[in-house]
Amino acid sequence: MAERRDDGQDDGADGTGAGTATKTRSRTKQPTPYRVLMLNDDYTPMEFVVLCLQRFFRMDMEAATRVMLHVHQKGVGVCGTFSYEVAETKVSQVMDFARQNQHPLQCTMEKA
Repeated sequence: MAERRDDGQDDGADGTGAGTATKTRSRTKQPTPYRVLMLNDDYTPMEFVVLCLQRFFRMDMEAATRVMLHVHQKGVGVCGTFSYEVAETKVSQVMDFARQNQHPLQCTMEKA
């Protein structure tokens, strides 16, 4: 049996009322991922690069050393993948920290 709505009309369950109203759901779009890259130079000590990777990218000693060696050997290495805002913040943090410690370490980001 069809239920009565407060306005006195059938809800359509018996086929005499209006059709079923559907509610469209909007999907939240995933943010575009960005890779944070560290670039090799001939002046920044390896220990400082490891410290940056541990401090700003929460890597353990083993992972930080692995990434540092990759940067040293290949010229560039991925520190992590983040949303735009997080990647931008991490790049700024690394660059500021390097400048404060008088190292020419470069860090940048690109779309993943």
